[in-house]
Amino acid sequence: MATIDGRPAQYGITLKQLREVMEHRGREGVAKIIEFGGVGELCRKLYTSPNDGLSGSRSDIDHRRETFGSNVIPPKPPKTFLTLVWEALQDVTLIILEVAALVSLGLSFYKPADEDAPVLQEEDEHHGWIEGLAILISVIVVVFVTAFNDYSKERQFRGLQSRIEGEHKFSVIRSGEVCQISVGDIVVGDIAQIKYGDLLPADGCLIQSNDLKVDESSLTGESDHVKKGVDIDPMVLSGTHVMEGSGKMIVTAVGVNSQAGIIFTLLGAAVDEQEAEIKKMKKEAKKAKKSKSLTGGEDGRAPVKNMDIDSLPPSDGLKSDSDGNHIQQTSSAVESSHKKEKSVLQAKLTKLAIQIGYAGSTIAVLTVIILIIQFCIKTFVIEEKPWKNIYANNLVKHLIIGVTVLVVAVPEGLPLAVTLSLAYSVKKMMKDNNLVRHLDACETMGNATAICSDKTGTLTTNRMTVVQSYICEKLCKVLPTLNDIPQNVGNLITTGISVNSAYTSNILPGVNPGDLPNQVGNKTECALLGFVQGLGVKYQSIRDEITEDKFTRVYTFNSVRKSMGTVIPRSNGGYRLFSKGASEIMLKKCAFIYGHDGTLEKFTRDMQERLIREVIEPMACDGLRTISVAYRDFVPGKAAINEVHIDNEPNWDDEENIMTNLTCLCVVGIEDPVRPEVPDAIRKCQRAGITVRMVTGDNINTARSIASKCGILRPNDDFLILEGKEFNRRIRDTNGDIQQHLIDKVWPKLRVLARSSPTDKYTLVKGIIDSTVSDNREVVAVTGDGTNDGPALKKADVGFAMGIAGTDVAKEASDIILTDDNFSSIVKAVMWGRNVYDSIAKFLQFQLTVNVVAVIVAFIGACAVQDSPLKAVQMLWVNLIMDTLASLALATELPTPDLLLRKPYGRTKPLISRTMMKNILGQALYQLFIIFGLLFVGDWILDIESGRGQDLGAGPTQHFTIIFNTFVMMTLFNEINARKIHGQRNVIEGLFTNPIFYTIWIFTMISQVIIIQYGKMAFSTKALSLDQWLWCIFFGIGTLVWGQLITSVPTRKLPKILSWGRGHPDEYTDAMNLGEERFDSIDSDKKPRAGQILWIRGLTRLQTQISVPLRVIRAFRSTLEDLNERRSMHSLHSLRSPRTGNIQGFPSIYNANLLSPNYVQQVQQQQQQQQMRLQMPRNTDSALLTDLKYIDEDSFQQHNGRQLPATVSNAAQKSQQELNEQTQNETRI
Repeated sequence: MATIDGRPAQYGITLKQLREVMEHRGREGVAKIIEFGGVGELCRKLYTSPNDGLSGSRSDIDHRRETFGSNVIPPKPPKTFLTLVWEALQDVTLIILEVAALVSLGLSFYKPADEDAPVLQEEDEHHGWIEGLAILISVIVVVFVTAFNDYSKERQFRGLQSRIEGEHKFSVIRSGEVCQISVGDIVVGDIAQIKYGDLLPADGCLIQSNDLKVDESSLTGESDHVKKGVDIDPMVLSGTHVMEGSGKMIVTAVGVNSQAGIIFTLLGAAVDEQEAEIKKMKKEAKKAKKSKSLTGGEDGRAPVKNMDIDSLPPSDGLKSDSDGNHIQQTSSAVESSHKKEKSVLQAKLTKLAIQIGYAGSTIAVLTVIILIIQFCIKTFVIEEKPWKNIYANNLVKHLIIGVTVLVVAVPEGLPLAVTLSLAYSVKKMMKDNNLVRHLDACETMGNATAICSDKTGTLTTNRMTVVQSYICEKLCKVLPTLNDIPQNVGNLITTGISVNSAYTSNILPGVNPGDLPNQVGNKTECALLGFVQGLGVKYQSIRDEITEDKFTRVYTFNSVRKSMGTVIPRSNGGYRLFSKGASEIMLKKCAFIYGHDGTLEKFTRDMQERLIREVIEPMACDGLRTISVAYRDFVPGKAAINEVHIDNEPNWDDEENIMTNLTCLCVVGIEDPVRPEVPDAIRKCQRAGITVRMVTGDNINTARSIASKCGILRPNDDFLILEGKEFNRRIRDTNGDIQQHLIDKVWPKLRVLARSSPTDKYTLVKGIIDSTVSDNREVVAVTGDGTNDGPALKKADVGFAMGIAGTDVAKEASDIILTDDNFSSIVKAVMWGRNVYDSIAKFLQFQLTVNVVAVIVAFIGACAVQDSPLKAVQMLWVNLIMDTLASLALATELPTPDLLLRKPYGRTKPLISRTMMKNILGQALYQLFIIFGLLFVGDWILDIESGRGQDLGAGPTQHFTIIFNTFVMMTLFNEINARKIHGQRNVIEGLFTNPIFYTIWIFTMISQVIIIQYGKMAFSTKALSLDQWLWCIFFGIGTLVWGQLITSVPTRKLPKILSWGRGHPDEYTDAMNLGEERFDSIDSDKKPRAGQILWIRGLTRLQTQISVPLRVIRAFRSTLEDLNERRSMHSLHSLRSPRTGNIQGFPSIYNANLLSPNYVQQVQQQQQQQQMRLQMPRNTDSALLTDLKYIDEDSFQQHNGRQLPATVSNAAQKSQQELNEQTQNETRI
């Protein structure tokens, strides 16, 4: 018989049987496990030990992977380079250019047999094909550059994805040791430790659990937490979140065989069918719109209205990325819309791009019309020539000039600049310990005006140590020894701390002999375990004696309890409860305390108050966190004064009576020093106009002390320090409802919020974001590490999760993960964010100058000399300089500390400031003056042959070559000017710190020399002499001198109308969504005009690039979301059981079975339950927080093509009438 690692190769249970086991829930699951002989027998069949886990040998792990599969769901294959080339070719402007170039190429070879053309013209036609070919080559270059950029970015982002994936580790037991392994390495048979905040990476059966509650909404849609236990519901599933408690499970299914994996496999099979369905729907929608516009009636709506919900494929939660669209489930769509709603820069860019586009297309059309009219009048009216087929070539060339004007006018480089700037910043931010999950968060952070930070681990080192203790009425400012403590009290303290803490919390020796020990797990518990070690006791030997499976009950720590309790059996019968928690809360539950020499005393109210006043408050004022340890005995026989007599096992669910009349053992003061770099980082924030607030669950005195040390509280400031209760009292009206005007009285001065619950944090963040008290609307960043911080992290404009201390749930809800948990990393994020904003503003300043000049020159040239002084190929080259190369050069500027010396922009600041507009218009005037001077008198000044009035087929002239060359020189030198946007005089400063900039600048200059001297017919250029070159360079350097003159003009005297891109352009939100072409927007009442649709979809690459996530960011997002699909509850919301789906028009929490005959009644019932829940009085109860979290994340409706977030605030304000109307509407469907 074959053996693997000393055991049989044949397992006692098959993959199919394991899959069947995991399909059962609740009591059925318990029965199914019993069928196989219980969990212990299941472990034996899989050759694993419940206590020691797998051996961990390579051969054993590999064999399990071969037999049961690996814990990886294969990602979608990345787009190939050719696919990206094909996508870049879809741009309508490029298509028009390609067609025009091909027509021009064809006509250049076309010689009509019936017409006698002059010899000279035949000679010219010999070179006629060159321009057509040159345009085609230019288009191909543009396409390949775009595709290459997209390809390299996608590769970068896949690297980022694997980095995030690698960050996700999980605790398993192998060879009796607890170790952290990557989730991809988990195999069937592994014994995994699960705890509060974990996102489960595989399916499993519980071996042991303590107060375990799991959020399975990602699979079932039910927002209520499901209680799990060996005897009630032992099945835990991948993709679900542990919301409370801890436990141990045996892994029974991984990867594609897990419940989440099975659903993904089913969905994957439906992708092609779904894509075909969507395309078909879009076609029908277009027909419907056409028929409506033709008839002018409502008939066109019929095909759309008849499309029933049932016609949607069952996998309508899956994202399809084949055509750049995301068809997502409710919550992800919500997330994207939430991001869209909050990306300040992107909204301004969209508005600006559309305005520029309209202007550019108008001028382009006018240019073509004027050129064609002038040609026709001159040829057929004045010269009275008959039509010849050869004239078609002239008309095509006019069209090419017009289209080229459009190419130059449309800011196609803008998306590229945004993408490059963000991608470059994201890559660099990784080195600054910022792992960016949502790209637009990077830019939003630059606008941040407020930061709500946690205390522990963010402002402090999160390396906790016990520095003071109060035991048996003796206050020690140094660590006592075990001999200083009465023996019976010492034993109780050491046992209580060792047992009543998560067994995942450990103190491990440092890597090198001189290093400090490593604290693994909860840092507060590690400090207490360190205290036990300091007393000379090995906590591990106590744990080995009292293993987790001996625990009778565990009351896990949560934000409401603020304590933890563990019940263990006593050796001589009965039970012992150990408890620890926040001192002032614990002392209220204590009725006894050990006095001098370990004598038991009653703990009176006076003693409590004296202890708080003389011990706890001084400790807190020193910045220490105070923790009390207590115990209580339940005995079957005669009970002592501090014991409870029991006949039967107590009702452990009656927590209030269990956790009372405790005996206090000790109070310890735990020091968590302020990080040395934090005070300076906070000073930088304050100088940069950002208000830092501390939101902590700690004691108010501890919070005040730490806030003063950090510099959050400054001596002469007018500030507020509140506790959660007082905060709630101030912001609620007499009915207990939160009022915005009351929040507005509190938040501007609030600096510290202590003893706060996650609900308080959410309320504060929401209140600041919604407030209109400040002129420039606040942009709020929030840090969080706990599961319950999820709502606040999601609500914030930018959510920072802790990479080390943060739970998986917090990381999922965040935008940026701080890999070092350090506040100073947030300051770096602010700097990078501002740099992104400034980089894009620099690019805009540069590009708009070129746009204005090129368009006006082409237009006036067409009117005045019947030809554009800048030829099509030349303008394409200019477009390449100002788009791809300039965006690369200007988007890769490194941030400087000066960025933190100005105030944040806020939400409503114009994108193009008056200073920038002054620079744009000033430089444009100079360049136009030089170009038109050269156009009309340049031939006379430089003594060269004039290029004006030449036939369209004539060869290139030095005159027009000088104009082209001067334009490029002025553009190149203006690129140096564009590096400064705040009116600085020294534009050279920092030039040589950016090698990308000067490399591109030199490359462009060399390319220009080659084009002028050797371009000939292909670029319509004629070689220039040295004198002529010097003139061109002289005019180019003139832009630098002119720039200094413009800087001298006072900006304040300019009218405010010169600032563009102000505020949040609500009227363009539809335009931002058009690139995604969501099908449900077809029936929207508020449709953009046909012209707008054509413009946004057709004329530019903006439809796939400017609307976040931009085409490249979309690739990033899809790759990142592939990861999230495997890790996150969000991406599983559409993955209800195959028979149950989200009904379009209902929030995802209304989860009705489509096949049920009582479908409508089910929905109405769930709506009523939801409404009752929302009408409950608001308090800090954690049960409400549960609902709050899921309403915030998932409760969204799609109505008339627009997504309406039903967050807690507006959901609570919904009237009964609206709910009834909604039900009626859905009933009609």
